[in-house]
Amino acid sequence: MKKLFSLLIIATMFTACHKNAITGRNQLALFSESSLQEMAVTEYRSFLSQNPVVSQTTSKDAEMVRRVGTRIAKAISDYYTQQGKQEVVNELAGYKWEFNLVNNKEVNAWCMPGGKVVVYTGLLPITQNEAALAVVLGHEITHAVAHHGNERMSQGAVAQGLEIVGNVATSGNSKYNTLFNNVFAPGAQVGFLLPNSRKQEYEADHMGLIFAAMAGYNPREAVPFWQRMAAAGSAQKPPEFLSTHPADENRIAKIQSYMDEALKYYKPVRN
Repeated sequence: MKKLFSLLIIATMFTACHKNAITGRNQLALFSESSLQEMAVTEYRSFLSQNPVVSQTTSKDAEMVRRVGTRIAKAISDYYTQQGKQEVVNELAGYKWEFNLVNNKEVNAWCMPGGKVVVYTGLLPITQNEAALAVVLGHEITHAVAHHGNERMSQGAVAQGLEIVGNVATSGNSKYNTLFNNVFAPGAQVGFLLPNSRKQEYEADHMGLIFAAMAGYNPREAVPFWQRMAAAGSAQKPPEFLSTHPADENRIAKIQSYMDEALKYYKPVRN
């Protein structure tokens, strides 16, 4: 029975793997994008109802978040239009983008499936300027459009031996709701398959840098930003092999290696 179960899991993983148009690598995706976006809307609305949202009509910082996020979103569509990847462009056309700033001292930002984005006020003293904020939003939005969350949920479903038939229907299923919250809920830290999550981080750094540059923001701001991030969190970070994120020095070195490519897309924006 165990052998049969293992064969079923292997068969499911084989049939559910496909080449991701953004990352260029084979990726496990057991969940439909539409179901994840539906769950994201519910989680996003719940979060905003429980956290103080900064008004975009009265706050320059909140308006900046909206402005930078909107430019990043357009840059991504423009990039894949130029690349001739119509399947990505079509999917992005269905995104219902929202960009909100919440009053929270935590240094954080995230993007859920379908383009639901939040930036915390605690991040802004470290970004310090629009270009660094664009680097962050490019990174976080890449996670969403590259379906990194779907990949991690799928890995988690397989690792936990959950029953999987085709694209898993998540609505009303407590096990999959828990998986979703483990991956997407604000502050979530999923502990399985850490090297894969670091791979996702590098992918988000790489493509996010290009998207920020295409949106008109200087990608060179990424290095001092991550240096400030490293200084702000150096006392609290575990070794890289225990972390879902790359070590600061490794991340900065990788970003520097992406810089020449990103600069090819950079044309300064005018506010």
